[in-house]
Amino acid sequence: MSGSGYLRAAWLPGPHLGTVYASVARPFPRPPFRRERWDLEDGDFLDVDRLDGPRGAPLLVVSHGLEGNSRASYVRGLAAAAARRGFAVAAWNFRGCSGEPNRLLRQYHSGETGDLAAAVGRLAAEDPARPILLAGFSLGGNQLVKWLGERGDALPTQVRAAVAISVPFDLEACAVALDGPGFWPFVYRERFLRRLRRKALAKAAEHPGRIDAAAVRRSRTFAAYDGLVTARLHGFESAQDYWRRCSAARFVAGVRRDLLLLSADDDPLVPVGSIPVAAARDNPRVTLEVTPGGGHVAFVAGTPLVPAFWAEERAVAFLQERLAHPSG
Repeated sequence: MSGSGYLRAAWLPGPHLGTVYASVARPFPRPPFRRERWDLEDGDFLDVDRLDGPRGAPLLVVSHGLEGNSRASYVRGLAAAAARRGFAVAAWNFRGCSGEPNRLLRQYHSGETGDLAAAVGRLAAEDPARPILLAGFSLGGNQLVKWLGERGDALPTQVRAAVAISVPFDLEACAVALDGPGFWPFVYRERFLRRLRRKALAKAAEHPGRIDAAAVRRSRTFAAYDGLVTARLHGFESAQDYWRRCSAARFVAGVRRDLLLLSADDDPLVPVGSIPVAAARDNPRVTLEVTPGGGHVAFVAGTPLVPAFWAEERAVAFLQERLAHPSG
């Protein structure tokens, strides 16, 4: 369960400085993505950024985090690391996250695995001989683990291995942490909720009577927002019902592809006690690495002039090794 040699950057002590730096201040590459729009069967669409690799290259499918997108620094960082190893990349945007509102009265959420399945299915059909690898960050990691656990062996045969980074394994525990008192929970909470409220209010204007706009404007916690919007739009009885049914920890036991889980023991958004250590230990297809420090989707190493981002390199190394030496 160790962190495979991660050494946190000494110039970013504590969980918050690294988390904020990685989110808003890190240098990041600009891989030459080309965008495709894929129409879905329900009338909505997904925007997908593609990075072509060498002929016959394995394909890495990347899922971003809450209110992120395919241009997020961590997605670009992983895409660049994968390209250096000879991978092609498809970084897909959740509905409403690509810079253009989605068409339907629905949003993405932590348990939405249908769109991930549709994206992987389409990519698998493009080239039945191409290996497919998967990576997900935070909320996207929760979706990924849930999908792998739901499907078990019933996955496209091209899917070989996956990595999930900073997964909110217990959504209720994470919501309680974010909704708690103090400066840093407020900073994280408002950064996410400000964007989520804006999107929900736009949907309320398009669909009068379907969303309580006044209540959304007043919502200042994840408990309130998920009860008002996520649960009502997606068929859950309450925020608690959504959290319980969609938490990734419930699905670790069902995973039947090689999966690396990367977490930090000081993640300010994911309480360390919520990490499913026993479930990961009991599943031979799952490797859990919990680093001493690292924050949330950060794992910064190196120096201020030459920073490094350990999780992205570790993820690609794991996937490459599993391609060369598959298990099971």
